[in-house]
Amino acid sequence: MEQRHLGRTGLRVSRIGLGTLTWGRDTDEHDAADQLKAFWDAGGTLVDTADVYGGGEAEYLLGRLAGSLVPREDLVIATKAGNIPDPYRRVNGSRGHLLAALDASLERLGTDYVDLWQVHAFDPATPLEETLQAVDLAVSSGRVRYAGVSNFCGWQLAKAATWQLAAPGVRTRLASTQMEYSLLQRGIEREVLPAALDLGIGLLPSSPLGRGVLTGKYRQGTPSDSRGASERLAPFVEPYLNDAAARITDAVATAADGLATSPLHVALAWVRDRPGVAAPIVGARNAGQLAEALSVEALSLPYEICQALDDVSAPVHRYPDQDWSTL
Repeated sequence: MEQRHLGRTGLRVSRIGLGTLTWGRDTDEHDAADQLKAFWDAGGTLVDTADVYGGGEAEYLLGRLAGSLVPREDLVIATKAGNIPDPYRRVNGSRGHLLAALDASLERLGTDYVDLWQVHAFDPATPLEETLQAVDLAVSSGRVRYAGVSNFCGWQLAKAATWQLAAPGVRTRLASTQMEYSLLQRGIEREVLPAALDLGIGLLPSSPLGRGVLTGKYRQGTPSDSRGASERLAPFVEPYLNDAAARITDAVATAADGLATSPLHVALAWVRDRPGVAAPIVGARNAGQLAEALSVEALSLPYEICQALDDVSAPVHRYPDQDWSTL
């Protein structure tokens, strides 16, 4: 698998990442092991997790497998901290919480360091400089190699990166931002992606298959074994089961027919090769499903196909994104 630099850093990652959102909850150790082995065999390196995935079980599973099943040094382990299971305070970006969460993650992962540590979400109740100081401490202590953020909007990302760049060589430069990005969700193109490109921050798209909808599995209804049929995950899928999404999904299917490939491959290749993207994060139920996604490596979409998909999925961005004199 091709390797890419993560933003304007020396860290290289596989251009498809393995997501572990369901590990320890819907994916047991056997299936997780099969996925990790298939990913590694395909040349994959970037494995994305978080301290809240499976209530910590995802990190625990990954820690059991890294080193025993595949060499730890062959993996780029990325985890996150800051989201908390508290209905009254969903995010905690305080220095105390983040550093304690990092220590707990390292213990579950069974490692002395993580390659990429990401602040899971912006905390409006904590001064941003306090959050970023925690990042600096984590890196300077050697427990973290590179740092990033997740779910920061455009101004939040720019503010964080600017604060760090104000003291070059002293403060830790952001390597990445993880955001949902697909043909069904192009909102980050408004401000986040331009900011990331300008600042040299690599984008790690989550849900690159439109929460599974772009594979076409929901075109004739909701399969009984799909996320959309799960009581817990149905609300996650439902926003993309509308007429606008159906038109885009149909266009992806038409493109796939013309290229003699699958809608999954078309949708994933489109995201993978967008400007600023380092590695889409792909989750799977089992190793077979993951292998299908990883086989996209040889596919590059023709310009005409990309243009058609761009057109059919184009978000409405007017003032102030366009030149005001043309409005």
